[in-house]
Amino acid sequence: MIYQDATYSLQERVQDLLSRMTREEKVGQLVQIFGWQTFERNPDGTITLTEEFRQQIREGHVGALYAALRADPWTEVTLETGLSPREGAAALNTIQKYAIEQSRLGIPLMFGEECSHGHMAIGATVYPVPLLAASTWNTELYEEMCHAVAIETRSQGGVATYSPVLDIVRDPRWGRTEETYGEDPYLAGELAAAAVRGLQGRGLDAPDSVIATLKHFVGYGASEGGRNAAPVHMGMKELHEVDLVPFRKAVEAGAVSVMTAYNEIDGVPCTSSEYLLEEVLRTQWGFDGFVITDASAMNMLVHGYNIVESGEQATALALKAGIDLEMSGSMFSRYLNPALEQGIADEAYLDQAVKRLLEIKFRLGLFDRPYVDPDRAEQLIHSQEHIQLAREVARQGIILLQNKENTLPIHVETAGKIAVIGPNGNTPYNQLGDYTSPQPEGKVITVLEGIRQYLAAKGLDDQLLYAPGCRIRDESEEGFEYALEVAGQADTVVMVLGGSSARDFGEGTVDLRTGQSLVHNSGASDMESGEGIDRVDINLTGVQLKLCQAVHALGKKLIVIYINGRPVAEPWIDEHADAIIEAWYPGQEGGHALAEILYGEVNPSGRLTISVPRHVGQLPIYYNGKRTRGKRYLEMDLQPAYPFGHGLSYTTFAYSDPVVSPALIHPDQSATVTVQITNTGSRAGWEVAQLYLTDLVSSVTRPDKELKGFYKIWLEPGESSEVTFTLTPEHLELVTAQLHRVVEPGEFRIQVGSSSATGKSAVLTVMAAK
Repeated sequence: MIYQDATYSLQERVQDLLSRMTREEKVGQLVQIFGWQTFERNPDGTITLTEEFRQQIREGHVGALYAALRADPWTEVTLETGLSPREGAAALNTIQKYAIEQSRLGIPLMFGEECSHGHMAIGATVYPVPLLAASTWNTELYEEMCHAVAIETRSQGGVATYSPVLDIVRDPRWGRTEETYGEDPYLAGELAAAAVRGLQGRGLDAPDSVIATLKHFVGYGASEGGRNAAPVHMGMKELHEVDLVPFRKAVEAGAVSVMTAYNEIDGVPCTSSEYLLEEVLRTQWGFDGFVITDASAMNMLVHGYNIVESGEQATALALKAGIDLEMSGSMFSRYLNPALEQGIADEAYLDQAVKRLLEIKFRLGLFDRPYVDPDRAEQLIHSQEHIQLAREVARQGIILLQNKENTLPIHVETAGKIAVIGPNGNTPYNQLGDYTSPQPEGKVITVLEGIRQYLAAKGLDDQLLYAPGCRIRDESEEGFEYALEVAGQADTVVMVLGGSSARDFGEGTVDLRTGQSLVHNSGASDMESGEGIDRVDINLTGVQLKLCQAVHALGKKLIVIYINGRPVAEPWIDEHADAIIEAWYPGQEGGHALAEILYGEVNPSGRLTISVPRHVGQLPIYYNGKRTRGKRYLEMDLQPAYPFGHGLSYTTFAYSDPVVSPALIHPDQSATVTVQITNTGSRAGWEVAQLYLTDLVSSVTRPDKELKGFYKIWLEPGESSEVTFTLTPEHLELVTAQLHRVVEPGEFRIQVGSSSATGKSAVLTVMAAK
């Protein structure tokens, strides 16, 4: 048959296959089911498909699987019951083989997997979360990380990932802040394009590429009160100028899948928005891929949003709006056929959705090369190269927020005894973030273990002490006495505080009074961040602050490390700590990276991609707010504790005055901005040069300043280098009240420096159009 013959064109193959399909088979292509529920693991590591799944395949009722290899407390797949990398690849081959050989037309399945910061499968490399990866301000490094994730995922048969998350954060009380790139649309757009290049840039049919799914489309990070899936109150102009920007850049980079957001915008749920899915995404941007819902989002049209009365109406509405595939739901499978029979849904929209999905399956090469090599999966997954890459991303993304009197780096020869105190000092899952699979003992290098290995290599591991002191959320102070006893023996205390996005993996815990491991978990969850875990405050939970204050009273040098998924507002710590490091969730190699930074083996170069407020009452607070942002509060002004772009180094950098050339351009022309940067300190290091733009007079209100360029550069002591930014019409444009992107004549202030709060300025003038 034509669709089985690779010598025919893509469109010929798709059209031939579509013409042979029954309505039920077409509907089946729009259905994605939970993959881990389709089989049972045998004692020898092979799998047996369930009879229910076999029947679904034989009847053509399923087109894709969600997270067949996902392992976590939700799936109830553990290290003992899950599949190794080799077994996972063999399992997906088994599933695919049955789908191809036992279905009427032999249409292969599309396997979608979760890969926010590494494939969420047993044995995969666990990278830092996206918030830390963004903090590297290194798009090339992030692209390399995404490519490594694609290699591991595709080697097991996964062909799509539900990342990157492109939501712009407006309220970090939102639990999914850790999954994002932060608060800036330009930076998010550059990282989004890098993610697409890394994940699928080698071609969809390449053995080291997977589909990038852009989510959540759109406005999800600007929800009311920072609550997950709450309504979004945003005008269309702001939507186009901020939240849609990274999605557009990722589509331009070639992304072929988009996931709708749970939220509504101005009364219209994203899952049923023809304006977003057809007018903006496909007509304006030329997107030629497929659109997938978030899990059970279509059901919310009936139960939650209540904009329709029945499942039939919901499926018809979503299909017409542009939905092609339903993630792990049952709306299409239960209601679309009846909707078509009753005339509520139009079969032309069904054909359109099926055509889009089949095109991607052909482009993935699934019809011609449907299987993977289990030996290759075993070889590539969690390779030494990927482990080192995870470490390098952590090194470059960890941020030095404060360093009074050059407390850091620690001089190992004269430091004396070091005490690691705090609930995140030696808790592996707490440094990995949400969407993480079970991890074997010893794979995750904690702060304590990282310092221990560093000191052991120098024969000084007897200088290291440890006490947990307290837990993340628990109000118990039973561990204080032991922690203060340990801290009292030390010369320097490293307090490791913060949060946790760890699900209940059933791991052991520690006795707070002795620091010894216990066999069983205490039963109290420490999770205070992650999907669905939103907060009313952003201070430290439990008694962490009290523990820190008690340790500080001992008069020791106090270094605070935050391991967490959202900014922490603790003014007391800002005032009293000698040094503060923001490590976000640094992944499996985080402990090594932090030890290297603490002892000066690595010069910190991470920069904030989200403002850190002084108080929760300042929220929302972000650097690119409007000039007309309103008056100050009675209690405090609107300045954050640490601004967007902030991050310290163990060396210093000096900037020359920026030079704009030409300084006078027309709206369709470009200009360059050149600046000389010199390492004026005694250590080599990375500097992140940041360019901000201010439109001084405009026809619509504009942000006070906007990031429009950045450059990460390595400089030796005393070395100077010239950095050149190019400003194109796209950098200068605004979105009008009519939603047109235009460059208006006038003056633009250029600021180049090391953060959004510092820098030297120049002026660029745009003349009226010729």
